[in-house]
Amino acid sequence: MVYIFDLDGTLLDTLSDLTAAVNHALALHGLSAKTKDDVRRCLGNGYARLIGDVTGYGETDERTRAILADFQTYYEQHLADLTAPYDGIVPLLQTLRQHGAKIGIVSNKGNEAVQQLSARFFGGLIDVAVGESQMVRRKPNPDALLEVMRTLGCTPTDALYIGDSEVDIETARRAGIPCLSCTWGFRTEAFLRQHGAQHFVHRPEEVVGA
Repeated sequence: MVYIFDLDGTLLDTLSDLTAAVNHALALHGLSAKTKDDVRRCLGNGYARLIGDVTGYGETDERTRAILADFQTYYEQHLADLTAPYDGIVPLLQTLRQHGAKIGIVSNKGNEAVQQLSARFFGGLIDVAVGESQMVRRKPNPDALLEVMRTLGCTPTDALYIGDSEVDIETARRAGIPCLSCTWGFRTEAFLRQHGAQHFVHRPEEVVGA
């Protein structure tokens, strides 16, 4: 069996470090700080969309690009100051490995940050991790998810995707694989149900055998 996970809000609680990076960049441009809830609502669609949404400028505005550059510079230097795996995640990954499972990560976070965080917190527990880059369209395009499946040698019947957002639900649908929606991340269960979630896990250990 192959288990493919989203990263932010699913494996790692990255909200504090992302909020700090957003507010650092906003301050450099004379803009007001955002709360964690403000940032949380805008997560899941990559860095440019995050900045475009928190500022209200939109993803393609020149002002967004300038703020985005400052956000990325700061975040790359502080991406693990407060970030940590959710309780139960590391034991879950260890259990899956003991059962012979292959494990992948697919994220809309920048690919360099994905590689750093995966190596830092999960070591040899992850077989392959893919983040957003110029070569990989971000979710809900299924490109990265399909690439991970090809790399791990699995078909849709052998794979399960686990994520915390509406973007993850749509990504799995487009890739033709089932999705487990976790309720400990950046979206509420009610919100996920409104966006088509059908299968839920409320604690990491529930993923085993799902």
